[in-house]
Amino acid sequence: MKLAMLSLLLSGMMPWTLAAEPGAADVKAQMQASFQARGQAGMDRLDQDAIQAACSNPEGASAEVTMGLADASRAAVKYPADGVYLGDWRRGEQIAQRGTGLQYSDNPGEPNGGNCYACHQLAPTEIAYGTIGPSLTGYGKNRGSSEAMLKLAWSMVYDMKGYVPCSNMPRFGARQILTEDQLRDVMALLFDPDSPVNQ
Repeated sequence: MKLAMLSLLLSGMMPWTLAAEPGAADVKAQMQASFQARGQAGMDRLDQDAIQAACSNPEGASAEVTMGLADASRAAVKYPADGVYLGDWRRGEQIAQRGTGLQYSDNPGEPNGGNCYACHQLAPTEIAYGTIGPSLTGYGKNRGSSEAMLKLAWSMVYDMKGYVPCSNMPRFGARQILTEDQLRDVMALLFDPDSPVNQ
């Protein structure tokens, strides 16, 4: 039977044809038709910036374009004006564990969470964590807390697309998902020697 179907397919006598791959306009139209604005989740969520468009392009973007966009992302990082990178690791742990914020059903008056454990292992004692991102266990203990290391980590949490253009990591600072104080607290979770991350 399989051989008969294969010969019919190859001879062009099959009663169906394979659909063409949808183009970017088709995908955008389907997204707009299937998404509805609700609460704080508006239709503007479908609008892509240049780096998202490059990473969504099925034909891919050239390395030159992608790296230019990454350079622009790094240049746009806003570092703390007072030079203070670390807040309270206890609040950082709460932010890392909290997966709420920016969804239509979330209260926009409540602070967003980072949901860091969805992708990373942070505390070595944590048993429920995702693996799409690298383990961050021992982050500060293994790297130290020099000014250069703090700046690098800040810029990665702020907008990882400056280093990995098509990263799945949310752009916590660039998209104002977390406030500057929340970013400091997450940084403290990564670097404070007393943080569970560094035990």
